[in-house]
Amino acid sequence: MLNTLKNRFEQGYRTTQYPREKIELWKRYRGRPQIHKDAPADLAQACADACPQDAIAAKKHVIDMGRCVFCGACERLSKGRYVSFTRDFEISVSEKKHLVTDGSLPDLAAHARQHFKKLFGRSLQLRQVSAAGCNACEADLNVLATPFFDLARFGINFVASPRHADGIVVTGPISRNMKTALFQTYEAVPDPKIVVAVGSCALTGGPFRGSPEITEGMDSLLPVDLYNSGCPQHTLTNLHALLTYFK
Repeated sequence: MLNTLKNRFEQGYRTTQYPREKIELWKRYRGRPQIHKDAPADLAQACADACPQDAIAAKKHVIDMGRCVFCGACERLSKGRYVSFTRDFEISVSEKKHLVTDGSLPDLAAHARQHFKKLFGRSLQLRQVSAAGCNACEADLNVLATPFFDLARFGINFVASPRHADGIVVTGPISRNMKTALFQTYEAVPDPKIVVAVGSCALTGGPFRGSPEITEGMDSLLPVDLYNSGCPQHTLTNLHALLTYFK
């Protein structure tokens, strides 16, 4: 016991100061994409053709962050002249149409539903549903419980039963075999409730888009309140979204 106390004293305070203090992520991190409209048309089209997710509309100069898996192929091909990825991890939106962007995103706080803040301002309990996910998005959600992020200090927790939850957080492409479990979980959550879609798979089907075995977008099954893009999304993306939209 004394050794444990000694180690904690030597280690000091390890919890991040975010959101009071900004965090600068590693330079290789790919966050919010930025479209450079002054790039040559042939270069823009080449990036669109090379995108494995068909996420780029070259003529409109926009990229669909719901489809994008942030592989960086467009940035490498254009050498950053048409698409470049910033280190901005605050990329969640409240409406799916806002995922299609030239790099600008609306202020999430301005679109937050104030009745949610009144309901869940002090306590927000969530049930996570992995609907055929690969465990990447799930792992980044699990990290929120570590001492560095310490999600519970904000009054937000993941619970074991949907009957104890205020909403669900869904990851994965929602396979045909997981639809029933997802609906049952959603129905078990008492009203009023929220739905958060996390990762490109839950938003649009991700790399599995076009398969008859999955659902191409959570919003086609349930009303979605918050869209967190990424493949996987950064832990800070989830933290920022939950704090901004519901707290």
